[in-house]
Amino acid sequence: MSIWSIFLVLQGIQSTISVHHSLQYIYTASSGIKSFPEFVAVGLVDGTEVMYYDSNIKKAIPKQDWMRRVTEAEPKYWDFQTHELSRTQMSFINSIECATSKSYSCRKSLCGFCFSGVHIFQNMYGCEMDDEYREAEGWESFGYDGEDFIAFDLITERWSAPVSQALITKNKWDNDKMKVAEIKYYITQTCPDWLKKYLKYGKISLLRTDVPLLFLLQKSSSSPISCLATGFYPNRAEIFWRKDGVEIHEDVNKGEILPNNDGTFQMSVNLDLSSISSDDWMKYECVFQLSGLKEDLVTKLETEKIRTNRENSTFLIFILTGVAMIVVPVCAACFYCWIKKGEKSLNYLFC
Repeated sequence: MSIWSIFLVLQGIQSTISVHHSLQYIYTASSGIKSFPEFVAVGLVDGTEVMYYDSNIKKAIPKQDWMRRVTEAEPKYWDFQTHELSRTQMSFINSIECATSKSYSCRKSLCGFCFSGVHIFQNMYGCEMDDEYREAEGWESFGYDGEDFIAFDLITERWSAPVSQALITKNKWDNDKMKVAEIKYYITQTCPDWLKKYLKYGKISLLRTDVPLLFLLQKSSSSPISCLATGFYPNRAEIFWRKDGVEIHEDVNKGEILPNNDGTFQMSVNLDLSSISSDDWMKYECVFQLSGLKEDLVTKLETEKIRTNRENSTFLIFILTGVAMIVVPVCAACFYCWIKKGEKSLNYLFC
C-alpha cells in the first residue's frame, strides 16, 4: 500500500494494543485543480488535525482550541509557522511550475518528473513514540501523483528510490551529509520534543478514551454482516470476528479507521455469511479492542441485533452522512492521487 493512502493507520495493533503517539505533517502542492488550493499543509497529532495552512488564506491557523496554548511558551509560534509555510509553498509550487514547463533549460535543471496537466506533489514527515517517550521512530517521504517517489531510512541514514526517476535525486541527497544530519536530528530530537509539548497542551482531549457504540448492519438478506464501531478515541484500535473464541480471517474483510466529524473515529469489519449455516451464527461474535480500554467490547451474531437497510434506513443515512461530512483537504488530494495512478507518464520534477 502506498504511503499516500488516505491517512496512516498506526501500527502495532494486536491482541494487546500498545499506546503510541505521533506527530506528522503533510504538504500537498497541486497544478490544474481550480477548486483546490495550490498548496495545503496539515499538521496532525495522533491522527487529529491540529494545524492548517493553504495558499488561499496564506496563514497558519490552529484547528484545536488547545493548540492556542502553544503561544504561552512560544509567542511568535503562529507567525513563524506562517512564514516557514509561505516559503515551503513557494518552493513546492515553483517545482511543479518548472516541472510542467516546456523549456529545455528548465527541464535540464531538474531530476524527477516533467509533464503538463493536473498533478499532485506531496511531502510527509513526522515521528512516533510510545507513551513512555522512549526512542522515537520517524519518516520523511515524497510522493508524486499518488506514487511513492523517495523516502528517508532512519536506520541506514540513506534515501530509497522505488522509481527510476528518483535515482538522480537519491544520489544527490545521499551525498548531502548536512541534509541527512538535519533530518535525523528533526526525527530523533525536534519532532519528539514538540510531540511531548502538544500532548501536554491537549492532554484532556488527546489522552482521553471514548468508548464506541457497536452495531451489526446488513444491507439485504444476502449481504455480508458488517460490524461497525463508531465514536471511539483514540484511533489505536482493532476489530475482528471470531468463532468459538478464535479469531478468523476467512470470509472476513476489514476496513480502515476513518474519522468522524466530531473528532472521534469509526471502523468496521464484514463477515460473508453465504457459506455459514444459520444454525452456526451463535458461534460468531464481533470483538472491538481500544487502547486505554481494559476490556474488549463483544457482540454476538444474533438476528435480533442486526439493523437492516430496509428497517433502519434513517440510522444508515446518519452513518453515511457522518462520513460524507469529513472534508479534510489532504484527504481530497490523496483521493485524487489514487485516481491518478492509472494515468502515469513520468519524466522530471525536483532535485
